[in-house]
Amino acid sequence: MFDYTVRRLLIAVPTLVIISLVIFLVLSLAPNDPMAQVPMTVPPEVKEKMREALGLGQPLYVQFWKWLVQFFWIEPQVFIDHYFGTQFAEGKLRVISWQTRAPVMDTVVERLPQTLWVVGMSYVVAIAISIPIGIYSAYKQYSVFDQAGTFITMVGYSIPPFFTGPLVIVIFAVNLEWFPSTYDTLHKVVDWDSFVIQMRQMVLPVMVLAIQGTAQISRYMRSAILDNLNQDYVRTARAKGLSESIVILVHVLRNSMIPVVTVIALNLPLIFGGAIITEQVFKVNGIGQQLILAIYANDLPTIQTLTFIFAFLIVGMNLIADVLYAILDPRIRYE
Repeated sequence: MFDYTVRRLLIAVPTLVIISLVIFLVLSLAPNDPMAQVPMTVPPEVKEKMREALGLGQPLYVQFWKWLVQFFWIEPQVFIDHYFGTQFAEGKLRVISWQTRAPVMDTVVERLPQTLWVVGMSYVVAIAISIPIGIYSAYKQYSVFDQAGTFITMVGYSIPPFFTGPLVIVIFAVNLEWFPSTYDTLHKVVDWDSFVIQMRQMVLPVMVLAIQGTAQISRYMRSAILDNLNQDYVRTARAKGLSESIVILVHVLRNSMIPVVTVIALNLPLIFGGAIITEQVFKVNGIGQQLILAIYANDLPTIQTLTFIFAFLIVGMNLIADVLYAILDPRIRYE
């Protein structure tokens, strides 16, 4: 298993490089001019010097190589310098945003906690709700609970976040006035009252993001449980006199989690993708909103960096899913 993991990690490196190249080439085709927002009063010779400082006017392969060096070599050095007090990255050029003229990763690190608060909580809620629903729906197949759950999850999975977001705002924030309609990113948790305020403002964005995750995971959980309920080992366990709860929650659940792990692992990047829209709706100052603002401003370095981070999540979650396979099922061995 260790050798397999090492091989996958070695394969992941060129895979990520190829992905970054594709992202760079696609974005380079888009019309963008970082100097478009520069005031008209700035002389042309000054604009030209600014273009050179931003790395514009150079061949695409030079720009791409500079981005690779900055992202994979200089940015890790900045991370090391920050935590260990070294000076490896001092004076080196980092990935600079065309929009803010500041290092992109500094803005990402600043905004990431807001996204993790919302995305992380929504995924925990989705998993905690969907697995019990899927188990009970499979065990009570064709019951009223199962049929109602199937209908609700189908509707929840079909409706996109840009619709459910304004819908829950109108219902719970405007009409019922239970929760705030926007997310205050400047709010700090210092005591119990501030913690309650934080939880209240997280309810609506977490609800919107958790709806689709809950719908998909519960359906996969139900299907996997149904596939295993008729297996021979289940009849053997019941014949031995084991209680129904032990049969379902120990024997059936462990084998059923194998396909569900794939959905849980691969859905995490999709949750981040959904956060792009949700953060716009609820004014969450996270990396999703940062990506939207960068697209509006034609900020190529920021778009490329954030898009690559999402691609990195997908590759990483694939590897984690494969490792979890072997943990959940000892029969799976990677040679």
